[in-house]
Parts: sequence; structure tokens; C-alpha cells
Amino acid sequence: MPKPKLVTSDFDFEKILPEWQVDHGTQELGRVFVFKDFKSAFEFMTLCANFAEELDHHPDWSNSWNKVSVRLSTHSMKSLTELDITMACAMDQFALQVKG
Repeated sequence: MPKPKLVTSDFDFEKILPEWQVDHGTQELGRVFVFKDFKSAFEFMTLCANFAEELDHHPDWSNSWNKVSVRLSTHSMKSLTELDITMACAMDQFALQVKG
């Protein structure tokens, strides 16, 4: 598998991923997703887990009842890459789908 491309310094996080926080020091994206209940949060995590397996890029996350806290980074590159952007965008769409 080829190395993922690094996110360029001019990438517009605010435009593309407005709900996500960028930590340039740790090279991570973070977001907390809030759902109506545990079942919805778990449905979201299941959708994300299946996509993560397809992408072979897995989030660091935790769940507490209706909240899912997510951190994304490409640890092997010690940086943010296209994989993190792809995963974040997919997670945003899965959240919308579950909240539907």
C-alpha cells in the first residue's frame, strides 16, 4: 500500500471540516459527536468502524452514553494525511445519517 499524502499547509480545515478542531502540535483532528441516545451513538460507531476497516485507517475514540469523542492522525507518518481527511468527512456524513 502506498504512503498516504500529507495534508498541505494551505488546506482549509475551517471550510472543509468546520466542526473539527485541529491540533497542529500533535498533528491530530478532534471532534465530539453527540447523539440522542446510546443506541444512536453505537450505530454511528458501527458505520465508522466498517468504513475504517475498508480504508484501513482507524480512529482513536471513546464512547460515553450518547457521546463519541474522536481523534484522527496518521501515526505512521506522525502527521495529518489524506486518510484523516477522508475519515473525518465520512464520519460527518455518518453522523448526519444517524441523526437523520
